Amino acid sequence: MRIAQAGLFCSIKKDLEVLETLLLEAVKSDIPLVTEIGTHLVNSGGKRLRPALLLTAAHAGRSFSREHIMPLAAAVEMIHMASLVHDDVIDNSDTRRGTPTANAKWGNQVAILSGDYFFAQAFSLVANEHYGEDVSIRLAKLVSELSVGEIQQDALMFTAKHSISEYYERIEKKTANFLAICCELGGMVSGADEAVCKSLYDYGHFIGMAFQVTDDLLDITGDAKKLGKPAAGNDIRQGVVTLPVIRALETSPQHDELAAIITNRGMTDADVNRALEIVRSTDGVDFAKQKADEFLDNAKKALHADIPQDVRDTFIEAADYIGKRDF
Repeated sequence: MRIAQAGLFCSIKKDLEVLETLLLEAVKSDIPLVTEIGTHLVNSGGKRLRPALLLTAAHAGRSFSREHIMPLAAAVEMIHMASLVHDDVIDNSDTRRGTPTANAKWGNQVAILSGDYFFAQAFSLVANEHYGEDVSIRLAKLVSELSVGEIQQDALMFTAKHSISEYYERIEKKTANFLAICCELGGMVSGADEAVCKSLYDYGHFIGMAFQVTDDLLDITGDAKKLGKPAAGNDIRQGVVTLPVIRALETSPQHDELAAIITNRGMTDADVNRALEIVRSTDGVDFAKQKADEFLDNAKKALHADIPQDVRDTFIEAADYIGKRDF
């Protein structure tokens, strides 16, 4: 579901409509198959949270221009989409947001190359608009850290020794830094003061941390139909240990049983259900929810006094949405 459909970001409704058109234009190719794949991916859903944050932040600047900012908004969404295409290949996922993945429809090789195409198109949009070296450096660092975060996660799959600090470092690279950079770049490109840009970065970082913790919580508690993903426990099934599970490993009397399940690459559905049962019997869910709420509270506090009230209100609504979302 698009975030606009959830009643959010109404103040940038026109911006988001223009974004959809630009995304479809950006994936077009002289090769019909490439256009078909790109169109499928653009139309297959996505909250558009990253470009929405960037566009909202841009309205905090002194010189907002929709024409100037829009290629950057499209670029960050295409970078996100490219990373998801690659994730789906790694995870061997058949569906995302309730629709077939690129790898399910066209195979792994085509999917990987399509993700590469999206990355290239994203940086082409940025280069053509001449945003400057600072923007390009931040985006390059972003893609680098996305990759490092996935490498770190892969190295820790099907292991039981995790710390909360390691988990935070991983989700910072996977999610929080992306949202932080989106908010910061929106302000930078639209001429916001340095202090405001720093504030926007901090806000994005905190809601990014909360977003990923909440996403991981939904894998323990969520409804598969709403999520558009496989049934609960998919992270456990794939060997990914998240905050509720880490907390359960620290506190559960069934620690050894849970550790044996999550380190077993051949775990059955019954094993996954038992692991979920153990996690849910602890305070792991409540603990993670509390941490997400703390991040969201810090996000609201980070907003600079010079940010216009309508922009501030939108950011606060976005934070509240992240805390309450169930998909």
